This record gives sequence, C-alpha cells and structure tokens, in this order.
Amino acid sequence: MTRPAVVVGIAGGTGSGKTTAAWEIARALPAGRCVVIDHDAYYRDLVGVPFDERAATNFDHPSALENELLCAHLRELREGRAVQKPVYDFSQHLRSKATERIDPAPVVIVEGILVLADPALRELFDVKIFVDTDADVRVFRRIRRDMAERGRSFEDVRDQYYATVRPMHLEFVEPSRQFADLIVPEGGRNRVATGLVIRALLQLTDVALSDRG
Repeated sequence: MTRPAVVVGIAGGTGSGKTTAAWEIARALPAGRCVVIDHDAYYRDLVGVPFDERAATNFDHPSALENELLCAHLRELREGRAVQKPVYDFSQHLRSKATERIDPAPVVIVEGILVLADPALRELFDVKIFVDTDADVRVFRRIRRDMAERGRSFEDVRDQYYATVRPMHLEFVEPSRQFADLIVPEGGRNRVATGLVIRALLQLTDVALSDRG
C-alpha cells in the first residue's frame, strides 16, 4: 500500500530565505524523494486586464493567489498523481500558457510568504515552518531579486514595498507564524535547523518507501 506524501509548508517574509531553505532541504534528500512548489506560481491569471492595472495589483494579499488550485494539486500529489503547475511571468504579471509537470514524491515542499496564512492550505501541511529574518536583510534581498530576476526598476520595487509588501507582511505574513511547528531564524543559512528537518524527513520517507508495493 502506498502512503500519502508528507507535505511541508515553508513561510516567511519576502527575502527571508524560505526558498533557500526549501531547496537546501530538497537537495539533501535522495533523488526522487522531494519536489518543491513555489506558491508564487499560483498567482491568479490577469489576462484581459490592462498592464497598468495588472502592475497595480496587490500581489501580497492572499486573494491574489489561486489557493483553490494549489490545494487541488496537493491532494493529487498526496495520492501519487502528477500535476501541471502554472508558470507565472513576473515581468508581465500574467500566467504563461506553458505549465510545468510536477511528479509525485514522498516529500512535497510548498514555499511562499502566505502559505501559512490560508486555513485550507494549512490543513494539507504535515509540517509547518516559518523562516524568521530581520526586516532590513529581507528588504535588500527583495530589491536585488526583483531588479536582477524580474526586470523591475528600483523605483518600482521601492513603491511596491511601501504600498503593499510591508503592510501585507504586518497584516498576514507575520501573524501566520503562530501556526508554525518550527520557527527557523535565517532560513537556509541555519544549517542546524535545516539539518534537523532533513533528518526528520529522511526518517518519514524511509517509512513511506518501505510501505510501497
């Protein structure tokens, strides 16, 4: 009998190091035992909305994300079925026509700033982690990422930070830490904490794999 996958949710503020932590954990597990899903891929499709309106969308509010689709995908993965994850174009604020196939694995990691803020998502997580990093460190990481990887100007990043990123962090992201099973300072840089998570997941997946027939 095949046991359902272990689903791990990793949250934290923008630039906290949650993505680094997710991939540090995934790379430490044996090949084929872990997949990582970025919550950002599930931004709602704004096709048909003028670019200026798309750019003005509050992407840091939970309503900007299609959590219903992510929940459906996690249920499929837990039952051993592959899904087609959306691909999001951050420069155009649109969902691409292409998708990415995600195959089932014993461990599924979902990372994003708001993954612990949604009750339906929390219900699907077997392990809930919050990455805690100082605000000044996080904002500089955000500036560097958005300019280098998402083609945005410094002015755009700054304006978005003050208009939505910081207020939504205080309203939704920071309060969601109360739902975490484990709080990890500095994310992927905290080798002690990530090492403990890796060892726990190795034990859980060994049990799961031994039951596969």
